[in-house]
Amino acid sequence: MLEDRPQYENRELLYENPLRSEEDTEDFVIEGEGHASYPRDRLRLESNYGYPSDEDVYGHFLYWCPETFPDEIAISWDFYPIREPGLAMFWFAARGLNGEHVLDDSLDDRHGRYGEDYGDSDIDALHTSYFRRNDDVMTSNMEGEQVGYLEQEFQTVNLRKSKGLNPVMWGGDPIPCVDQAEPPYRIRVVKYGPDVVFSVEGLEVYRWTDDGETHGPILGEGSIGFRQMAPLIAEYTDLEVHSVEKVD
Repeated sequence: MLEDRPQYENRELLYENPLRSEEDTEDFVIEGEGHASYPRDRLRLESNYGYPSDEDVYGHFLYWCPETFPDEIAISWDFYPIREPGLAMFWFAARGLNGEHVLDDSLDDRHGRYGEDYGDSDIDALHTSYFRRNDDVMTSNMEGEQVGYLEQEFQTVNLRKSKGLNPVMWGGDPIPCVDQAEPPYRIRVVKYGPDVVFSVEGLEVYRWTDDGETHGPILGEGSIGFRQMAPLIAEYTDLEVHSVEKVD
């Protein structure tokens, strides 16, 4: 029963960022072929390429917040899908294999390539994918313009653990496609010791408990980042990080 599961209540606000201007994200770092803009007073992330067309064009990227956050936290933000297809991801508890800051100069260079830069690399992290929209049928943006094709299938939210990009948990994606969406959608990720809970608009999508053995030790403090796969365009606002208390 869901009501029998532990809950994680917000306590102290550790960090907040409106994500509404260049000044708000002047210390953030992009790895890969992406860029940030603020056309609607919201952080907009998009690829430098409209749609990667061959192996020589890799338009995916990761956008790091430079802060280091402790364990036992809840991270939340407002998500606005603008254009499909593509994929949004969120990275957390990210650090070097020896505890370095994820942006430390001693770590290997990274350029946004998923497998080689983040899977088989010198960093650990947890990362959840959501709003996965692949090719198949024509879709449109919020202005009614036809912009791409979508896969007609059940969409999922997935959790993976690095090093190794190990899949550990899945759940259904409750966010509608762009032409039916009414954003913003408030997303919340709880990281509490071995536990991870992902929710959208207060709806719990999945929870997972790390056994600390199958895919390596339980991760603790680390950095957070937003990743997108081209040609997705999405906007973000009102990033908050709270300490949390576990309530049985």
